[in-house]
Amino acid sequence: MERFWEDLRWRGLIHQATDEGRLVELLGSRQSMYVGFDPTADSLHVGSLLGLTMLRRFQAAGHRPIALVGGATGMIGDPSGKSDERNLLSMDALRANIEGMQAQMGRFLDFDDHSGAVLVNNHDWMRDVTYLDFLRDVGKNFPVNVMLAKESVRSRLERDDAGISYTEFSYMLLQAFDFVRLFDRYGCRIQCGGSDQWGNITAGIDLARRMRQTQLFGATWPLLTRSDGAKMGKTESGTVWLSARRTSAYRFFQYWYNIADEDAGHCLRRLTDLPRDEIESLDAARQADPAARASQRRLAENLTRLVHGDEGLDLALAATRIFFGEEISDLRDDALLSIFADVPSRAVPRERLASGVLTIVDALVEAGLASSKGEARRAVEQGGGYVNNRRIESIDRVLDLSDLAGESVIVLRRGKKNYGLLRFE
Repeated sequence: MERFWEDLRWRGLIHQATDEGRLVELLGSRQSMYVGFDPTADSLHVGSLLGLTMLRRFQAAGHRPIALVGGATGMIGDPSGKSDERNLLSMDALRANIEGMQAQMGRFLDFDDHSGAVLVNNHDWMRDVTYLDFLRDVGKNFPVNVMLAKESVRSRLERDDAGISYTEFSYMLLQAFDFVRLFDRYGCRIQCGGSDQWGNITAGIDLARRMRQTQLFGATWPLLTRSDGAKMGKTESGTVWLSARRTSAYRFFQYWYNIADEDAGHCLRRLTDLPRDEIESLDAARQADPAARASQRRLAENLTRLVHGDEGLDLALAATRIFFGEEISDLRDDALLSIFADVPSRAVPRERLASGVLTIVDALVEAGLASSKGEARRAVEQGGGYVNNRRIESIDRVLDLSDLAGESVIVLRRGKKNYGLLRFE
């Protein structure tokens, strides 16, 4: 099992660990290990990938991964790494968020086998715990001076413009209690998390020592950041989600394809299951010919297939070719609408297309690619009007049913990158 741990270290996935020698020795036999996820949205995001892949690695090494969704702690919010207090979520919102996350986790972990991965919700054991019971059984084991010394609390208290509520201050106790309950129910002795979770993890270890007189263990990975220090998974348009409804497979693929050379190597190590020799070969190729972007392409393909499946990767690759000008034909509507999920679309009566009265000029205006017929005419005359990526030469060109790229969709383009869809219903 030392080889497994050394591989984690080589991949840059070990930031801190408690009693590392004993932890590695413990991993010589099958263990349960858990990672927690906050249900703050109905989809996981790029920041969740390290937790999911860490669980996946432990399962591949023969251990039992436990994915804990914080249905109870999500009602409070973890202050770790936050400068402001979170908005509290309702039970209905939490329930919807958890359902969305559960579906995504199934792409990373095998939940089918009775001895495989386990998905738990801490609301299941917290909902019946009264306030007095919690203070008596858990609160008495937490010295306040120790809690105040934790970085997640201290950093908030030292700020003049922000503080921390009692609600968020209590989060540490709840997460620590999770560790004890998972030890009771599953014999779980290991918790892993991002480096900002170190205080919460060690609090759980201390609580188990006081309540159960047992030794638990913890390890953290470095936060997923770019070479410039910014969090990975943030773009000008917002968060990169794992849900295709929130972030299309094409945009997801393009995010990884466009990361900087300085970030490609550590992302290949931390986020993929690619073997060491292949990653090192990609490192050498990136040094020799960075313009080829071989590392980025391999990373984008690997992660897109993992998150969106083979079909999602096929759609992303098709979209990439289309957005680089490949003509569009014989695609299903659902594929087109997925590829162009981020492109404005408008419904138009099908009779307008069938009757032979819809010109390219009218179509560009209908799709919002021109504000007037005069502007649309100039675009076509200057060679900037396209139907399904085929240039239209004449402003008198009439569109008909043969121009459909799918069952009911025509893709229009103005210039190099401005797309619009017309859906003929």
